[in-house]
Amino acid sequence: MNITKVYTRGGDKGQTSLVGGQRVSKASIRLESYGTVDELSSHLGLLAAMLPDGHEQDLVLRIQNTLFNVGTNLATDQEQTPLYPSAHLPEGETELLEKEVDTIMQELPERHGFILPGGTQAAAQAHVCRTVCRRAERCIVALSEVAKVSPEVQQYINRLSDYLFVLAQKLNFIAGKSEKTWQNACK
Repeated sequence: MNITKVYTRGGDKGQTSLVGGQRVSKASIRLESYGTVDELSSHLGLLAAMLPDGHEQDLVLRIQNTLFNVGTNLATDQEQTPLYPSAHLPEGETELLEKEVDTIMQELPERHGFILPGGTQAAAQAHVCRTVCRRAERCIVALSEVAKVSPEVQQYINRLSDYLFVLAQKLNFIAGKSEKTWQNACK
C-alpha cells in the first residue's frame, strides 16, 4: 500500500472513516478500541528498543504486526462490511503466546506476592505495555457489548497481557534484579 498523503482533512470535524467507508465519531468506543491497540503497538516499539540484543525482539515485532490485524478487525463494522483477509488474526498467534508464557514460567523462580511494576527499564516498559494492553482489552469488551467483535481478538489481547507480565519478570530475572512485591501497609 502506497501512502501518498498524510493528511486528508476528512477528520477535521471529529469524524473518521471505518474500513468500508462508514463515518463515525472519533469519540466512539470503536475508535477508542483500535486507538488503544495502536498506543500499545507504540509502547511495544519502545520496549523492543530497550530489550537486550537477542531477547524477544522478533516476537515483539511479530506481536506488533498482529496488532495491525487486530486494529483492522476493530476498525471494521462487521454488521455492514465483511472482514478483509488482513483483519483476521494469523492462525496460531494466541497459542504461540500461551507457549511463550509457559516456557517463561518454567524459567522463573516461584513467585510470592503481588509484583510491583519496575526493575530494569525494559521490564518497567513491559509492565506499561501490559497495562495499556489491559485497557485495550476493556475497550474491546465494551465494543463487543454493542457491536460484533471477532472472539479471537479478545482472546489474543487477553493472552498478550499475560505474556507481557511474565516477560517483565523474565527481563528482571535475566538482569539479576529481584522483583519488588506489594507490602500491605494495612496488615
